[in-house]
Amino acid sequence: MSDTIIKQNSLRAWILAARPKTLSGAAVPVLIGLSLAYMDAKQYEGDVFSWTAAALCMLFAVVMQIDANFINDFFDYAKGNDDAETRLGPLRACTQGWVTTDAMKRAIASTTCAACVIGLPLIYYGGLEMIFVGLLCVVFCFLYTTHLSYIGMGDVLVLLFFGIVPVCVTYYVQLHLVTTEVFVASVACGLVIDALLIVNNYRDRDNDKRDGKITLVVRIGEHYTEYLYLGLGVAACLMGGVFWMNQHVLAFILPFIYLMLHFFTWLKMRRIHQGKQLNECLAETARNILVYGLTVSAGLLLL
Repeated sequence: MSDTIIKQNSLRAWILAARPKTLSGAAVPVLIGLSLAYMDAKQYEGDVFSWTAAALCMLFAVVMQIDANFINDFFDYAKGNDDAETRLGPLRACTQGWVTTDAMKRAIASTTCAACVIGLPLIYYGGLEMIFVGLLCVVFCFLYTTHLSYIGMGDVLVLLFFGIVPVCVTYYVQLHLVTTEVFVASVACGLVIDALLIVNNYRDRDNDKRDGKITLVVRIGEHYTEYLYLGLGVAACLMGGVFWMNQHVLAFILPFIYLMLHFFTWLKMRRIHQGKQLNECLAETARNILVYGLTVSAGLLLL
């Protein structure tokens, strides 16, 4: 997309900077956590499931993802690691001049504050521990782009903040406990979403080596990365056996639709191997994540 058709700091520029295609990664863990909580809430007398808390959890996750995207856009540009000429991924707002750096700084401050304001009422539902959870989300949102992604910690953070934390905390806010089923489901969710980071870093492996960014892909090499990508989807579906053991058979079976799509994306990833065309695999992986979230949730709710 040419930068000549994007007016600087326009609504369109901000929509592109927010990267709407990435928001499924924020929404899916919350969706799974809510589905588990809604299902288990039926065991209790009265209406213990709060739709207000559910909406706050979803909104907090989405705003934090937008915040993370803004932070990534700004700091990668500031560090000089977002060269428009060599970049293989989707174009970035600051690099293309769609959004000025001063405007992006203000946007980061605004979205960070907005996320905190949205999350504050969750103290009423989940207790004071929600303050600690919120602070962790904000701090690591900055640390990921500024430091941790450069030392191969990105995948660990995805597992934590796109799996364990959002699924378990969303469930905890509703029922004030976390079951084994919920924890296993949270890890499986994190593995599924990590596939998005894996294919992103697989595409950028040569540029990352040049820039001194030691991602997991750079550490283990492209051959093992290809099988890691496939293995993440397989492991997540096998971990879904916890649903089967808890009499939620559909929640185990339906995600194999996701696994089929994941397998075909893996074949395409190996065939393309390198270059900008891998963005097709990135888009398909985002789609697959959404399919995973929807099939798990449908399997839990369609009893």
